[in-house]
Amino acid sequence: MKYKNKVIIRTFLSRMKATEQCPERKPFSKIMWSWLGAFIGIYLVSILSKYSQVDLLNSQFLVGSFGASAVLIYGVPQAECSQPRNVLGGHVISAFIGVSVYQFFPFDITVLGALAVSFSVMAMHFTRTIHPPGGATALIAVIGSSQVHSISYMFVITPIATGSIILLAISLIINNLSNNPLRHYPRYWG
Repeated sequence: MKYKNKVIIRTFLSRMKATEQCPERKPFSKIMWSWLGAFIGIYLVSILSKYSQVDLLNSQFLVGSFGASAVLIYGVPQAECSQPRNVLGGHVISAFIGVSVYQFFPFDITVLGALAVSFSVMAMHFTRTIHPPGGATALIAVIGSSQVHSISYMFVITPIATGSIILLAISLIINNLSNNPLRHYPRYWG
């Protein structure tokens, strides 16, 4: 029994060995396109936030998970989780789940946060809309300020759906301006 446990542990630990080398740095042109897209996308979301709110730092519109979305849709636009279906669906589904969990479950905030994120991951899998920042969106709906909680399901529409659409619109422009035939966006819509 003791030997069998050692074998199981050794096998488990051996699975953590790397099987590939770290990829090379991307070409400077790709880095600059990524920078430009992220800058314009987040800037436009911030501008909209600035003109719709009094205090930018406490704004409803500028959501932290949009920063992670910008990394994906401008930095790795060909990734499955960067496609429009994933970005919009992942954020909207996760926001809806986060608001619902906060509204209807009578648990401590720590349990609510875990439920919101785990239900969001499950829903994104079922709907084929995996977008990692969606987990942060669900968590923000639970642990956000009283302003986030007071707008309830409007959080799903604005800032989440609206901000996602702005980021996607900019990604369609920026990712298709390059002359590189490999840098086109999107790979698929539905």
